[in-house]
Amino acid sequence: MGLPKEFRRLLLMNAMSFIIFIYIGIFVNLYIWEQGHRIADVAWFNLFLFLTWALSFSLGAWLLKRWSIRLLFGLSALSGGTAFLLLSFLHLDNRMLWISIIGMPVGIMWGFFSCAQNLSISTSGKGQEFGNFFAASNTISQITNMSVPIVAAQVIGWFGYSGSFTLMLLFVTGMLITALTLPRISLKSKDLRQQNWGETMKYRQVFMEPRLKWLIPSCLAAGLFLQFQGLFALLFTFSITEDKTIIALLNTLYTSSSLFALFLYRKLKLGEWNWLHAAILLLAGGFLLMLYPVPVVLILSNVMTTVGLFYFGTTWNAQQFRAISHHPPERQSSLLVWRECLICLTRCVMLVLILFVKDFSGVVFVLLISVAIGTLFSIPYFQKKLEMTPELPPQETSVAKV
Repeated sequence: MGLPKEFRRLLLMNAMSFIIFIYIGIFVNLYIWEQGHRIADVAWFNLFLFLTWALSFSLGAWLLKRWSIRLLFGLSALSGGTAFLLLSFLHLDNRMLWISIIGMPVGIMWGFFSCAQNLSISTSGKGQEFGNFFAASNTISQITNMSVPIVAAQVIGWFGYSGSFTLMLLFVTGMLITALTLPRISLKSKDLRQQNWGETMKYRQVFMEPRLKWLIPSCLAAGLFLQFQGLFALLFTFSITEDKTIIALLNTLYTSSSLFALFLYRKLKLGEWNWLHAAILLLAGGFLLMLYPVPVVLILSNVMTTVGLFYFGTTWNAQQFRAISHHPPERQSSLLVWRECLICLTRCVMLVLILFVKDFSGVVFVLLISVAIGTLFSIPYFQKKLEMTPELPPQETSVAKV
């Protein structure tokens, strides 16, 4: 599974940032959940997270016309540091305002990180390298998923949440140092400086190949069920127990199932489409199990959706990045901004709907399961359209590395 040097450096940055992202994904959400045990509170936090994610991703694409990915990864780290400082020192009587303020720097952190990473991946790789990169990235994710929650749970037990926030600030510093070692990939060019960024983002300028238009429904559909799975997998775990060590051990169980999925992915040569179909069946099965919200069933549901998400992420991302990889970097950047904003749009739509969920058995919850399954089964059709034989690729424009 050979990878170019740029990908190996990105994997190092992933390892540093995954530690922070995993901590936020579990323990910051748990911190918010513990103070009110309201589904709406966690949904509100994630709503502001993804709103600012989309905005910062778009801003990041504009910044890359002038500076390199080092700046974006650095801004990502600084935003993460801001979030932990706010968690440590900001106290407001208005709870919803406090949640909103915490969610914004977290979203900015992820948005800048995703923008810099996606451009680096799409301009540095080709062909099978995309599948290899996402498989390797998922491997790192699984390893950190097993270790970070257990360590963080012990730190919180010994020193409280404030001690864990301080520890995360050390990893933010590690992100800043790692950013300095990355290649200076940017979108600088003489022509680009003369272009209006808004013009390059227009629909007709971005989706010039008819097949690329299928990115739109594919991303919109994915955003709905990805957010549904991501939030309720977390809330189900919190509803089973609030013991941080047990939450970490349950997370280890889910991660172990993903590692087994990775073993099968490497062992069985089934092809991307078979893995995508397997992912959809596993995710749909896990969603249906949510209709019987008892602890053992909820744990089984989380195992199934975690494995399904591993196969989905590996194949769906590889297909989409391969579909845009032959375009010039500036077109890739515009496509990636559209892609990220579309996914964030329907993530936010799902989160707004989740604000109305009061428990795990009401009518609204059942309707959301139906929506998630329906959009899930639409993905293969959209991806088939996207994978149609492309037209002759436009002339490449080299990425500036200064």
